[in-house]
Amino acid sequence: MSTPTADWLRLDQQICFSLNAASRAFGGVYRVILKDLGLTYPQYLVMLVLWEHGELPVKKLGEHLRLDSGTLSPLLKRLEAAGLVRRERSTRDERSVQVRLTEEGAALRGRALEVPRRIAAATGFDLDEIRELRARLDRLTTALDAAAAEEEAGR
Repeated sequence: MSTPTADWLRLDQQICFSLNAASRAFGGVYRVILKDLGLTYPQYLVMLVLWEHGELPVKKLGEHLRLDSGTLSPLLKRLEAAGLVRRERSTRDERSVQVRLTEEGAALRGRALEVPRRIAAATGFDLDEIRELRARLDRLTTALDAAAAEEEAGR
């Protein structure tokens, strides 16, 4: 049975609202769990990328996180003030700023190992359900990126 056209504008029919509500709920759980690490959720994401990839230019870090430099710079400034990262101008290209972990930032990784397990437990999903949801969300993101590019090109 299909949804009547008149119902398409109901809030409970909007996938964007469901995703936003889930994102806000995740934010609440992360806020509590990350408090012990002294990190906000966006800062945690920065640290995840640096733990995975090591030293990176700010531009590449932003690409991994889908953040522009205007959003990323204040995050990095706070992480640097906390002693977790260091920002330095590239010796090869003065326009590029490199970000690397400090010893304290690298050591924080060990304490963060418990975070994904706690988040997974909070979802109530088993690992297969989590993998399936991630795969679907990745497909959704790819489709939406392509649709946005098409819309932009059509203007």
